[in-house]
Amino acid sequence: MFLERVNEPADLRGLSYPELDALAGEIRDLIVDAVSHNAGHLGSNLGAVELTLALHRVFESPTDAIVWDTGHQAYVHKIVTGRRDRFTELRQPGGLSGYPCRDESDHDFVENSHASTALSYAYGLATARDTGACEHRHVVAVVGDGAMTGGMAYEALNNLGHHGRRVIIVLNDNGRSYAPTVSNLYATSPGDEVDAAAGPSALEKVADKLSHALTDIRLNPVYVRRQRRIEEFLHSLPVLGPTAEKALDGIKAGVREVLQPPAFFEALGVRYSGPIDGHSVAAVEDALRKAIELSAEGPIVVHVLTQKGRGYPPAEDDDEKHLHDAPVFDPVAGPPKAVPTGYTQAFAEAVIKAGELDPRIVAITAAMAGPTGLLPFQQHFPDRFVDVGIAEQHAVTAAAGMAMGGLRPVVALYSTFLSRAWDQLVYDVAMHRLPVIFCLDRAGVTGPDGASHHGVYDMALLSKVPGMRVLAPSSAQELQQMLLDAVGLADDGPVAIRYPRGAARQVAEHDIGTGLRARQVVAGNRVCVLAVGRL
Repeated sequence: MFLERVNEPADLRGLSYPELDALAGEIRDLIVDAVSHNAGHLGSNLGAVELTLALHRVFESPTDAIVWDTGHQAYVHKIVTGRRDRFTELRQPGGLSGYPCRDESDHDFVENSHASTALSYAYGLATARDTGACEHRHVVAVVGDGAMTGGMAYEALNNLGHHGRRVIIVLNDNGRSYAPTVSNLYATSPGDEVDAAAGPSALEKVADKLSHALTDIRLNPVYVRRQRRIEEFLHSLPVLGPTAEKALDGIKAGVREVLQPPAFFEALGVRYSGPIDGHSVAAVEDALRKAIELSAEGPIVVHVLTQKGRGYPPAEDDDEKHLHDAPVFDPVAGPPKAVPTGYTQAFAEAVIKAGELDPRIVAITAAMAGPTGLLPFQQHFPDRFVDVGIAEQHAVTAAAGMAMGGLRPVVALYSTFLSRAWDQLVYDVAMHRLPVIFCLDRAGVTGPDGASHHGVYDMALLSKVPGMRVLAPSSAQELQQMLLDAVGLADDGPVAIRYPRGAARQVAEHDIGTGLRARQVVAGNRVCVLAVGRL
């Protein structure tokens, strides 16, 4: 077995490409086995195997800083950086974190599980390097799983291009986050229908060949140097120089628009290359080595196409999320189809009932329709469901606009992700006393999901927001009643309902409170004990 020979990234460089293919298979088997016993993120890591091997063969971590966005695609990185023997302890007490972890390894720079942040980290690391504060040679940001739908990523891109920081951005494009990625930047947009039997048209084949040929040319450093000399020559021409230079720019822009829509990056001052086959170690290595040379002039994107769930049939055949995450399961049969349970299931049922009773109800999620229980609502009311991608800030302010327009938006998020939209919640919703209902799943400690996913701040923060009412159910029936009550309570301002991960207590109809009135359990005259939510 080749996997036993890999104890650090340098061990990868002595392997041939056929040996790397065999190693990739062994790594996939290890990931499936570990996740089947411990639960965890499956599809995203199965799709990043060859890409990770190529990264660690080209770059010398930790001398070169590799920063992982949406850290749930970093299992392979953990395996090849000295943690293979502990990988069976994934997500277990005292074992390996499900995300990069600075306490585990010098190869982990960021404990990152919230999306769209890696480019900002990379900008900061590159700035520190360029000012002499640290000694990293190269800074690499691996972005994927929908992270390019988050606004923070574009803010960082803008700064990277403006300041010309030497950062290599690997766009791991698998077209998905939890569900199909909500963005026009990705290779395959949601809803695109492809006739597999008919195959690509002749024109599409020509365009594809031209696109890849153009990428090869533009990644060639010799071409880049010659292009620069031509531009300098045209610029120096008397009278005609500026006109000729503009004509050349126009021709290049036209070709990019026809053959390479992601020229969007270049408009921000970030060079673009790709798309590259992300399951060919050799192709990714070649693109990365060329990107190193070209990055001397500023940031560059290497656009890599991968398949989420690659190499494991149950993941490849999962239309919803390619087994993005999975519970404990039988690795031979694969996990059962994911369905909402506990409080999430109670919410899923309640929001449909609310939608039936009130046509103003619209549901909003940030790339997590399945995990928050909104897929049934989407099926019932497709025109009243909005997935904004991994963009919580936009989700909250968009909900404010919907409320201003007469709707009753229900924003379903994990508690930990609401903190990303705190400014919008306070100033765009609460300050206007708008009727927005926040349904916060995974409130409280979330166990093996790790520190970044614990929803431990929402109650303390939300209780300080003027006009905000915070509700916490202690049973499935209370959650359902609270959501129905919230539609009316929202007339006076926003309402938040927070509920934990896991099983929900089932109670009789008379064992629930209503509106803002709690349920009295025992009457007394000396001591008052107040309980909030599930204890």
